[in-house]
Amino acid sequence: MPELPFSQACENNKDTILAVLKRAFGDSQNVVEIGSGTGQHAVYFAKQLPHCHWQPTDQAHYLPDLNLRLQQQGPDNLLPAQVFDVFAAPPVGQFDALFTANTCHIMPKAGVEKLFQHLNHGLASVKTLCIYGPFNDNGVFTSASNQAFDQHLKARDPQMGLRDKQWLEQLGNDVGFSLAGMHLMPANNMLLVMQRR
Repeated sequence: MPELPFSQACENNKDTILAVLKRAFGDSQNVVEIGSGTGQHAVYFAKQLPHCHWQPTDQAHYLPDLNLRLQQQGPDNLLPAQVFDVFAAPPVGQFDALFTANTCHIMPKAGVEKLFQHLNHGLASVKTLCIYGPFNDNGVFTSASNQAFDQHLKARDPQMGLRDKQWLEQLGNDVGFSLAGMHLMPANNMLLVMQRR
Protein backbone atom coordinates (compact mmCIF):
# COMPACT_ATOMS: atom_id res chain seq x y z
CA MET A 1 0.00 0.00 0.00
CA PRO A 2 1.54 3.36 -1.01
CA GLU A 3 2.45 5.77 1.76
CA LEU A 4 0.01 8.64 2.05
CA PRO A 5 1.28 12.24 1.97
CA PHE A 6 1.36 13.77 5.43
CA SER A 7 1.25 17.33 6.76
CA GLN A 8 2.43 17.87 10.32
CA ALA A 9 0.77 21.30 10.29
CA CYS A 10 -2.62 19.65 9.71
CA GLU A 11 -2.10 17.45 12.74
CA ASN A 12 -0.97 20.41 14.84
CA ASN A 13 -3.90 22.70 14.05
CA LYS A 14 -6.87 20.37 13.54
CA ASP A 15 -8.25 20.51 17.09
CA THR A 16 -8.09 24.30 17.44
CA ILE A 17 -9.78 24.68 14.06
CA LEU A 18 -12.42 22.11 14.97
CA ALA A 19 -13.36 24.03 18.12
CA VAL A 20 -14.40 26.96 15.89
CA LEU A 21 -16.00 24.82 13.17
CA LYS A 22 -18.27 23.11 15.71
CA ARG A 23 -19.91 26.49 16.32
CA ALA A 24 -19.60 28.02 12.86
CA PHE A 25 -20.90 24.90 11.05
CA GLY A 26 -23.36 23.89 13.77
CA ASP A 27 -26.34 24.37 11.46
CA SER A 28 -24.56 23.49 8.21
CA GLN A 29 -25.27 20.33 6.25
CA ASN A 30 -23.09 20.47 3.13
CA VAL A 31 -19.54 21.79 3.42
CA VAL A 32 -17.17 22.29 0.49
CA GLU A 33 -13.46 22.37 1.33
CA ILE A 34 -11.23 24.29 -1.06
CA GLY A 35 -7.67 22.94 -1.38
CA SER A 36 -7.97 19.71 0.60
CA GLY A 37 -4.32 18.77 0.07
CA THR A 38 -3.41 15.59 1.94
CA GLY A 39 -7.02 15.03 3.04
CA GLN A 40 -6.13 14.94 6.74
CA HIS A 41 -8.44 17.85 7.59
CA ALA A 42 -11.25 16.42 5.46
CA VAL A 43 -11.13 13.02 7.18
CA TYR A 44 -10.86 14.47 10.68
CA PHE A 45 -13.51 17.16 10.34
CA ALA A 46 -15.98 14.84 8.61
CA LYS A 47 -15.61 12.35 11.48
CA GLN A 48 -16.01 15.07 14.11
CA LEU A 49 -18.92 16.82 12.34
CA PRO A 50 -21.14 13.85 11.41
CA HIS A 51 -24.11 16.14 10.66
CA CYS A 52 -22.19 17.59 7.69
CA HIS A 53 -21.60 16.07 4.27
CA TRP A 54 -18.00 17.11 3.54
CA GLN A 55 -16.92 17.72 -0.06
CA PRO A 56 -13.13 17.86 -0.55
CA THR A 57 -11.70 19.58 -3.63
CA ASP A 58 -8.28 20.29 -5.09
CA GLN A 59 -6.40 20.66 -8.34
CA ALA A 60 -6.32 17.57 -10.53
CA HIS A 61 -2.72 16.52 -9.79
CA TYR A 62 -3.47 16.23 -6.06
CA LEU A 63 -6.55 14.04 -6.43
CA PRO A 64 -4.99 10.53 -6.70
CA ASP A 65 -3.29 10.77 -3.29
CA LEU A 66 -6.18 12.73 -1.80
CA ASN A 67 -8.78 10.17 -2.86
CA LEU A 68 -6.57 7.33 -1.63
CA ARG A 69 -6.70 8.76 1.89
CA LEU A 70 -10.44 9.41 1.64
CA GLN A 71 -11.08 5.82 0.54
CA GLN A 72 -8.89 4.34 3.28
CA GLN A 73 -9.87 6.55 6.19
CA GLY A 74 -13.00 8.54 5.35
CA PRO A 75 -16.37 8.14 7.11
CA ASP A 76 -19.64 7.80 5.18
CA ASN A 77 -20.32 11.55 5.20
CA LEU A 78 -17.05 12.29 3.37
CA LEU A 79 -17.56 12.51 -0.40
CA PRO A 80 -15.03 11.63 -3.13
CA ALA A 81 -12.89 14.64 -4.02
CA GLN A 82 -13.79 16.89 -6.93
CA VAL A 83 -11.34 18.66 -9.20
CA PHE A 84 -11.45 22.41 -8.60
CA ASP A 85 -9.33 25.19 -10.03
CA VAL A 86 -10.44 28.66 -8.91
CA PHE A 87 -10.09 29.94 -12.47
CA ALA A 88 -12.51 27.29 -13.78
CA ALA A 89 -16.02 26.13 -12.91
CA PRO A 90 -16.90 25.82 -9.20
CA PRO A 91 -17.46 22.47 -7.49
CA VAL A 92 -20.76 20.76 -8.28
CA GLY A 93 -23.29 20.71 -5.47
CA GLN A 94 -25.50 22.79 -3.19
CA PHE A 95 -23.22 23.82 -0.34
CA ASP A 96 -24.22 25.93 2.64
CA ALA A 97 -20.68 26.28 4.07
CA LEU A 98 -17.13 26.65 2.77
CA PHE A 99 -13.86 25.84 4.53
CA THR A 100 -10.35 26.50 3.29
CA ALA A 101 -7.01 26.29 5.09
CA ASN A 102 -3.63 27.63 4.00
CA THR A 103 -4.68 28.44 0.45
CA CYS A 104 -4.93 32.25 0.23
CA HIS A 105 -1.15 32.71 0.42
CA ILE A 106 -0.55 29.97 -2.19
CA MET A 107 -3.03 31.22 -4.78
CA PRO A 108 -2.20 34.40 -6.71
CA LYS A 109 -4.21 37.42 -5.59
CA ALA A 110 -6.39 37.05 -8.69
CA GLY A 111 -7.15 33.48 -7.57
CA VAL A 112 -8.31 34.65 -4.15
CA GLU A 113 -10.51 37.25 -5.83
CA LYS A 114 -11.92 34.59 -8.15
CA LEU A 115 -12.73 32.30 -5.21
CA PHE A 116 -14.85 35.03 -3.65
CA GLN A 117 -16.50 35.79 -7.00
CA HIS A 118 -17.70 32.16 -7.15
CA LEU A 119 -19.78 32.96 -4.05
CA ASN A 120 -22.01 35.16 -6.22
CA HIS A 121 -22.42 32.50 -8.90
CA GLY A 122 -21.81 28.75 -8.66
CA LEU A 123 -21.38 28.84 -4.88
CA ALA A 124 -24.22 31.26 -4.20
CA SER A 125 -25.84 28.79 -1.77
CA VAL A 126 -22.92 29.16 0.68
CA LYS A 127 -23.92 31.03 3.85
CA THR A 128 -20.85 30.54 6.08
CA LEU A 129 -17.13 30.88 5.25
CA CYS A 130 -14.25 29.71 7.42
CA ILE A 131 -10.81 30.74 6.17
CA TYR A 132 -7.70 29.61 8.03
CA GLY A 133 -4.12 30.72 7.55
CA PRO A 134 -1.46 33.31 8.31
CA PHE A 135 -2.65 36.83 7.56
CA ASN A 136 -1.21 40.32 7.77
CA ASP A 137 -2.88 43.16 9.65
CA ASN A 138 -3.11 46.27 7.43
CA GLY A 139 0.08 45.32 5.65
CA VAL A 140 1.99 44.52 8.85
CA PHE A 141 3.35 41.06 9.60
CA THR A 142 2.08 39.75 12.92
CA SER A 143 5.30 37.85 13.65
CA ALA A 144 8.89 37.48 12.43
CA SER A 145 8.12 33.89 11.42
CA ASN A 146 5.25 35.06 9.20
CA GLN A 147 7.54 37.60 7.55
CA ALA A 148 10.14 34.90 6.90
CA PHE A 149 7.43 32.62 5.53
CA ASP A 150 6.24 35.37 3.18
CA GLN A 151 9.80 35.85 1.89
CA HIS A 152 10.10 32.09 1.36
CA LEU A 153 6.84 32.00 -0.61
CA LYS A 154 7.78 34.95 -2.81
CA ALA A 155 11.13 33.34 -3.58
CA ARG A 156 9.23 30.31 -4.88
CA ASP A 157 6.69 32.38 -6.81
CA PRO A 158 6.30 36.17 -6.70
CA GLN A 159 2.50 35.76 -6.93
CA MET A 160 2.41 33.96 -3.59
CA GLY A 161 2.44 35.74 -0.26
CA LEU A 162 0.52 36.50 2.91
CA ARG A 163 -2.71 38.47 2.42
CA ASP A 164 -4.20 41.17 4.61
CA LYS A 165 -7.15 40.05 6.71
CA GLN A 166 -8.79 43.41 5.93
CA TRP A 167 -8.52 42.68 2.20
CA LEU A 168 -10.21 39.30 2.67
CA GLU A 169 -12.92 40.95 4.72
CA GLN A 170 -13.48 43.48 1.92
CA LEU A 171 -13.67 40.69 -0.69
CA GLY A 172 -16.32 39.08 1.50
CA ASN A 173 -18.21 42.34 1.87
CA ASP A 174 -18.24 42.76 -1.90
CA VAL A 175 -20.16 39.50 -2.32
CA GLY A 176 -22.53 39.95 0.62
CA PHE A 177 -20.62 38.54 3.60
CA SER A 178 -19.80 40.14 6.94
CA LEU A 179 -17.01 39.18 9.33
CA ALA A 180 -18.61 37.25 12.20
CA GLY A 181 -15.48 36.18 14.04
CA MET A 182 -11.70 36.39 13.96
CA HIS A 183 -10.01 33.67 16.00
CA LEU A 184 -6.32 33.69 16.89
CA MET A 185 -4.74 30.29 16.30
CA PRO A 186 -1.40 28.67 17.20
CA ALA A 187 1.72 29.38 15.14
CA ASN A 188 0.58 32.94 14.31
CA ASN A 189 -2.42 31.87 12.25
CA MET A 190 -6.03 33.06 12.29
CA LEU A 191 -9.43 31.64 11.43
CA LEU A 192 -11.80 34.13 9.86
CA VAL A 193 -15.53 33.35 10.00
CA MET A 194 -17.85 35.21 7.61
CA GLN A 195 -21.62 35.01 7.31
CA ARG A 196 -23.77 35.94 4.33
CA ARG A 197 -25.87 38.98 5.14
